[in-house]
Amino acid sequence: TLSELGEYDGTALMEFKTKKDIIYQIHKDSVCTYEFDDTPPFPVNQGALDIALEIAMLLECQLVDEIHISRKQYLDGSIPTGFQRTTIVGVDGRIPFKDGRVIRVVQLALEEDACREVSDSGHLRVYRTDRLGMPLIEVVTYPDMRTPQEVAEAGQVIRRITRSTNKVRRGLGATRQDVNVSVEGGTRVEIKGVPRIPLFPRLTHNEALRQWNLLRIRDLLLKRGLTAASLEWRADDLAGLLKTARFEPLRRAAREGLALRAVTLRGLAGILREPTQEGTLFWKEISDRVRVIACLTDLPNLIHSDLPEGTLSETDWRKVRKFAGAGRDDAVVVIWGPEADVETAVKEIVIRVREAAVGVPSETRQALPDGTNGFERILPGPDRMYPDTDSLPIEITSERIERIRRARPRLLGERLQDYRSRGLSEDLTWKLLLSPRVEDFDALLEGDGVDAVLTADILVNLLPCLRRLNRPVETLDRDALRSVLGEHRQGRLTRAAAKDVLAAMPGGARDFGLLLKDKRRSGLDEAALRRRVREIIDKNRSGAPALPEARRRFLMGRLMESLRYEAEGRDVARWLDASPQEREDDVRRPA
Repeated sequence: TLSELGEYDGTALMEFKTKKDIIYQIHKDSVCTYEFDDTPPFPVNQGALDIALEIAMLLECQLVDEIHISRKQYLDGSIPTGFQRTTIVGVDGRIPFKDGRVIRVVQLALEEDACREVSDSGHLRVYRTDRLGMPLIEVVTYPDMRTPQEVAEAGQVIRRITRSTNKVRRGLGATRQDVNVSVEGGTRVEIKGVPRIPLFPRLTHNEALRQWNLLRIRDLLLKRGLTAASLEWRADDLAGLLKTARFEPLRRAAREGLALRAVTLRGLAGILREPTQEGTLFWKEISDRVRVIACLTDLPNLIHSDLPEGTLSETDWRKVRKFAGAGRDDAVVVIWGPEADVETAVKEIVIRVREAAVGVPSETRQALPDGTNGFERILPGPDRMYPDTDSLPIEITSERIERIRRARPRLLGERLQDYRSRGLSEDLTWKLLLSPRVEDFDALLEGDGVDAVLTADILVNLLPCLRRLNRPVETLDRDALRSVLGEHRQGRLTRAAAKDVLAAMPGGARDFGLLLKDKRRSGLDEAALRRRVREIIDKNRSGAPALPEARRRFLMGRLMESLRYEAEGRDVARWLDASPQEREDDVRRPA
């Protein structure tokens, strides 16, 4: 259907071309009329709206005064109604980021989830309705990330902010992010539904590389005098021409009576083998379009003259080129399949090559396991949005906002300022903010005199290390941590000793007093400790390296081996760095 402005949405037109049949798997014990698109809209889940408002506050968004429901067309069958209901909850937010920067937030929306895709082959797509209608939030940021790694870092910050509410789902796929990438001269391309944040950097890199290469291919075509308007092509029916071909897909196509076409692209020789992403060539762009839109999903779904090896024999390629009237400067693409699908495929090949003469097409693409991406659909535009006149507006009252504000977690910016003021380094601060133990940190620092740096180091460095060693760190709850940190606060354990006690506790030792027995300080005063430092230095002087830095590291290691349960590392380092005369005076000074 036309939008309110009288325009067709490109994605809708693409889905119309595919002519898919949709099968829905519906559980008989929980089916309702919504899954048949046979019911008026249900009211918005007020609990979900509260959670969306809370997260919008944590993102420092400006909250809307009134919720208005819109419909967003989804014509791939993933929603039986043909549209997703969505509403904007907050706009113009900000996420504190590293180095004093912020990631600006365009908006936060509350939406209903779609069905889960089970399979998609040929003209048949199968969905399961078990997550249909579940509430989800969508956070849209500005393009404020500067590197592929920062895309992942920003994704982690958003993920942690949402999880800090303890009101969102967890696990693989619970956080699905659409990574949008563009390069100078390119356009916005959306990599849809990436389920794991560690995939972001390579996906972003590969999409940027792809766009850069597509712009380079455009320039190659322009140098050849080829534009979208001037491209010449022809399609020829190859029925009967390749009866003796040994290429198995063509032999199978002949047995099944499938259509066979050759598409000649004038002046494109060599272009189809130009690289785009890592290990990917331009012909894959064409193959993806044919797979998705023409529904030729059995791969390979085409062969071409730029990479003839492993397909047709040299003799057969000469026959095809002669029959299609292809010259030395032309490329030939051979496709096969049902008649109607092949006709669609011919048109899509020509459309995609014409787009290559323009640059980078606006697309939604799917993330692939190797870090590259493939075509999924034309990028949707604003023409697919329109008001849902069946749903009433919802006023967001000041009383509701205040109730949610009183119960929400601390803002990220507040935590940043607090942690920095407690002496945490920038690296340790961000590790803590992105850690699931951040709430433990706040709880453990409620007492006076707790070492914030040691506490953060234990939570984000020591505990993950023990977990990697398959130690049952779940036993190290807040009470256990509070006990050990209390011993350190009272001066009975050094930092190193506190960490050693904690490392031993999950190993099976249950007697806390026994663990402390050999790790508590002996009570030596500073003068006695400094004499011990001098003795250890004198004992290891002959074996120390000659270079100053290496010598210092060597002696510091020997000192901490002996004094890790008696003195803090910073004090030992200070005594080590003292002048020889000062050390001599300390030795002579009585205890």
